[in-house]
Amino acid sequence: MADFNAILEKTKAFSKKPPTEVYLEFYGLYKQIHEGDISIEKPADAEGAAKYDAWLSRKGTSVDAAKAAYIALYEKYNPIYG
Repeated sequence: MADFNAILEKTKAFSKKPPTEVYLEFYGLYKQIHEGDISIEKPADAEGAAKYDAWLSRKGTSVDAAKAAYIALYEKYNPIYG
């Protein structure tokens, strides 16, 4: 498997900004990797609620599985936004 930290830095350096729905896919995985299952209340604002939903959708995913999914997502979107 590719080095997650290297992929994380490459994702941050995309030359084109991905649309919100793509960003939220990365966000949900990132939060699951670094904080585990979500343990906060859903925010009332639209942006916070969208981030909450993205993270919640990854609930129960192990760190290793989330890292593998993040890398796969990078490989999918890098040709478009990289």
